[in-house]
Amino acid sequence: MRSSTRVVVIGGGVVGCSVLYHLTKRGWTDVMLIERAELTAGSTWHAAGGFHTLNGDPNVAKLQQYTVELYKEIEAISGQSCGLHLTGGVMLAGTRERMEWLKMAHARGRYLGMHTEIISAAEAKRLMPLIDEAKFVGAMYDPFEGHLDPYGTTHAYAKSAKINGAEIVLRNRVIDTRQRADGTWDVITEQGTVHAEHVVNAGGLWARECGRMIGLELPILAMEHMYLLTEDMPEVAEINAATGKEVITALDFEGEIYTRQERGGMLLGTYEKACKPWSEKTTPWDFGQNLLEPDLDRIAPSLEVGFEHFPAYARAGIRRIINGPFTFAPDGNPLVGPIRGVQNYWVACGVMAGFSQGGGVGLALSNWIVDGDPGFDVFGMDVARYGDWTTLGHTNAKVRENYSRRFRIRFPNEELPAARPFRTTPVYDRLVGMNAVMGDLCGLEHALWFAPSPEEAKDDFSFRRSNDFAHVGAECRAVREAVGLLEISNFAKYEVTGAGAEGFLDRLLPNRLPAAGRMVLTPMLNPAGRLIGDFTVGRLSDERFVIFGSSLAEAYHMRWFLAAAPAGVSVRSLGLGLTGFQIAGPKSRELMTRIAARDVSAAGFRFMDVAEFDLGTLPALVGRVTYTGDLGYELWVKPEHQRTLLDLLVANGADLGLRPFGARALNSLRLEKSFGSWSREYRPIYTPWEARLERFVSTQKTGYIGRDALLAARDKGPERLLNTFVVDALDADVIGDEPIWRDGTVVGWVTSGGYAHASGVSVALGYVEAGASDPSAAYEIEIIGERRPARLLSEPLFDPKGSRMRM
Repeated sequence: MRSSTRVVVIGGGVVGCSVLYHLTKRGWTDVMLIERAELTAGSTWHAAGGFHTLNGDPNVAKLQQYTVELYKEIEAISGQSCGLHLTGGVMLAGTRERMEWLKMAHARGRYLGMHTEIISAAEAKRLMPLIDEAKFVGAMYDPFEGHLDPYGTTHAYAKSAKINGAEIVLRNRVIDTRQRADGTWDVITEQGTVHAEHVVNAGGLWARECGRMIGLELPILAMEHMYLLTEDMPEVAEINAATGKEVITALDFEGEIYTRQERGGMLLGTYEKACKPWSEKTTPWDFGQNLLEPDLDRIAPSLEVGFEHFPAYARAGIRRIINGPFTFAPDGNPLVGPIRGVQNYWVACGVMAGFSQGGGVGLALSNWIVDGDPGFDVFGMDVARYGDWTTLGHTNAKVRENYSRRFRIRFPNEELPAARPFRTTPVYDRLVGMNAVMGDLCGLEHALWFAPSPEEAKDDFSFRRSNDFAHVGAECRAVREAVGLLEISNFAKYEVTGAGAEGFLDRLLPNRLPAAGRMVLTPMLNPAGRLIGDFTVGRLSDERFVIFGSSLAEAYHMRWFLAAAPAGVSVRSLGLGLTGFQIAGPKSRELMTRIAARDVSAAGFRFMDVAEFDLGTLPALVGRVTYTGDLGYELWVKPEHQRTLLDLLVANGADLGLRPFGARALNSLRLEKSFGSWSREYRPIYTPWEARLERFVSTQKTGYIGRDALLAARDKGPERLLNTFVVDALDADVIGDEPIWRDGTVVGWVTSGGYAHASGVSVALGYVEAGASDPSAAYEIEIIGERRPARLLSEPLFDPKGSRMRM
């Protein structure tokens, strides 16, 4: 074992070996993997070995597609077979709603270059003769599904890495990881200490334990997962003989089961509702290639449905039952990336679909380590999507919920109930008392919409317009005609102070910084000139700034801030230490006049002004800006003042028509202004030129991160452009990721959308190839499998000149 190396990867499962291989592929050959036992001796060895390209996040789906295509490469390098069986597979729909979901998944695949096909139940029966077609309404066929040998695949990665120069050390447990003053690491093992520049935690079942060595509590939990192997089946032999091929894979959503051929029989696995966590608080180090006690009673309901849907299974004997632990994050996606505030420490864990995602995880993380950026959009897998608010108990509840729903539909208006309420603001009960239907954003409760009565304060889940439609519309009209009230405590809020604060932000942000008492809108760029943030920045004094952004990206952005902040500059997240409301609409100034302890006239408090002054008796931070595109204000107070502020606003706004509104109305209002949002329109795959944010970046200013790449992107010209469309929708609006058609060809994709109630039209925002963006052209947008006519707008629907915001 070397005494020093550039990177130590902890964990010899498929993910750790993939990371190791991809590092060598990038030219970093002085790298080492340390495994406590043997390769695959965690979850990998007992995995069912299935793979597929389908994922609800298109960016993750791309990485899954890359993973599947990678297997031939590592076989050729290593000479080790992956045992690849590219059989193709069917995803079976037993209900209309599931068929709609498959149609939307098929539509996403169009612009991802996938080759799925929507088929009838009869066609599914022809492809997969073991099903009872009467139990299904249709299916989706994917030619790039199949299964492989977990042992062979992991060793193919490992051998390829070793051929490229990597070292693999087995039977050597990592005992501790300690960081030196210079940011490098001592990795302390049973066989001695290795000095490394970087550490990658790919510990799998032991990732929590490895994280705890540095005081890190990762939000992952292992779940027991069972599948069974049947004895040889004559029906399988008949299919093999008739087709000359093995039986294709199948995923039965209603049965919550997956199945494939295994030798002369079939493998049948399930994600049962009565799921069971394993080793909830600590993972024993002496657990190796062990299996857990089977519990057929727990999966019996799923098996009963499976036997109905696949009648031949009911006649087959069970040869073996496999029950083993796999780790999951609360949302089921991997945890990948650098840890905020910890130099050169990386994680690649929670990858429960290792043979679908392991290659993509290795590619992304190796790019990140070598280049400082993954090279593409991996926000759906980024460990920074979870902040300090996660706890062991919260993770446990959300992982169990995700596991039990793995094959269930999550509708776009469906909020999941586990571990809720978890985080609340001081006015939570007051909003519920106003009949708010609450949502969960990063563990924090926030109002989605307001019902007319407690009995009606619930969502009817659907892909189509639902019971909230009319009520959200009334909220939107209240904002446009009078004044609306929205709690905004769930915005991310930061304070930057210190003698070097101005210089720090000037280097970090491409827009010019504001003068004291003013605000600016600005993106943040990575070195490649692509969007990694979208902020409102206010300057309160020479050395004090406040920044507002997306709560989804709070931990993500704090990681960037802390990595870039020089000595003497303080950057802190204000979190729920600052709570507030937004008021918006033509009567919002009159309401402000009644409560503000200063002049808030058009001249006295201009658009994009920010100041600290009293509202009634309360000290507040006030900015004249809103995301609605209307006249409005953001009002921020300490949490102990929030209830009093709500009372003040309600009492003084009642005769003005003040009405509470929620996140769904805010979305509707921002759509008719063509305002983008972080994680949808603004992501690390787009430049400001493509996102039409060019007015918020300065090409004259120098010295900021990403400037050279930004100017190069400007000179090259955009590959695609963000556009707003009015869609001739029926009873369903876009939700995101639908393909955009022009002249029979897919030329782009939807990023977000919905119904713009105040304008009375259905709206979609999306990116279209630059050469195909033309307001005079005819477009179609595919909604639940049907292409609907769409018109590209040349200006926003509401107040295109922005006069209402500035009035």
